[in-house]
Amino acid sequence: MRYEFRVHGPGPASAAEVFPELEAATLGEDTVLYGAVIDEAHLFGLLARFRMLGVLVTEMRQVPSPIDGSRAPLID
Repeated sequence: MRYEFRVHGPGPASAAEVFPELEAATLGEDTVLYGAVIDEAHLFGLLARFRMLGVLVTEMRQVPSPIDGSRAPLID
């Protein structure tokens, strides 16, 4: 499963350290972190890390895996 997590602002400063399994992209004033989520426990662990950092997730959604294997976000 792949998920996207949208947060308002630049996102966590240490996103690469705190979320090594996710990639990040900036869209205007928002940051989208995206990547593979193994299972429900992994998903809740990610959400707990966002909460621990005080980062408000404004949108979260499951997205289809890219057919070509690329890691680009599927952002509207």
